[in-house]
Amino acid sequence: MSDDLIPARPGNGLERLLQIMARLRDPNSGCPWDIEQDFSSIAPYTIEEAYEVAEAIARQDWGELEGELGDLLLQSVYHAQMGSEAGLFTFDSIAHRISDKMVARHPHVFASESREKTAEQQTADWEKIKAAERGQTRQGGTLDGIALALPALTRALKLQKRAARVGFDWTDIADVTAKIAEEAAELAEARTTLEQDDIAEEYGDMLFAMVNLGRHLHVDAEEALRAANAKFTRRFSQVETMLAERGKTPHESSLAEMDALWGVVKSAEKT
Repeated sequence: MSDDLIPARPGNGLERLLQIMARLRDPNSGCPWDIEQDFSSIAPYTIEEAYEVAEAIARQDWGELEGELGDLLLQSVYHAQMGSEAGLFTFDSIAHRISDKMVARHPHVFASESREKTAEQQTADWEKIKAAERGQTRQGGTLDGIALALPALTRALKLQKRAARVGFDWTDIADVTAKIAEEAAELAEARTTLEQDDIAEEYGDMLFAMVNLGRHLHVDAEEALRAANAKFTRRFSQVETMLAERGKTPHESSLAEMDALWGVVKSAEKT
């Protein structure tokens, strides 16, 4: 490809990206792979890129974050290009729609409503506006509009928060812990008396109750589990390193030995 066919770098970066995507999707001169994609085939990449943004933030790798945000922006541009080709929407219409939404949901900034509110009050007002918006669409139910594709823990939290806003919630955290104990007992009983599908259902109920406990403790279950995953990965990697120093692999070790090394790693982290 000659240089005159490559969108110039100086100037509007977003406009350059839009031009590149249009070229990639050009049915005559574009990339065969990009031309074949549709909304469904690109959606998994969109989700993956969002997670990679979150991971870069968790690592506080700001250089990496710039690149990951670019990858995520590309996903929006990709969907916008496909929408434009189908006559559904354009990047501009997408940008205007979210801009209109932000203006409507911030009357304390873009209208005459007072800014003298706490963050909690503003959050409550935000939810009232969103509820009114749902009332103007087919999403009339309290739980309507919460995406099915969300990670299960995240969706459980959103379902619980939405139900709590209409008063369907425990007021005492002791009730939540009692519910967890109840679900744990039902799971233990299911293991000996019920089929596998029933066991899975009881296990799901207990997970849902654990998310509820996290909500009452102001702990996000998804973030907490992600942190626990990272901690387990870190500690087990150190156990493997210590085994390697002994000339062993985990397969050549025993549970007792690995558990003892785990204790050493754990104690070292707490000192």
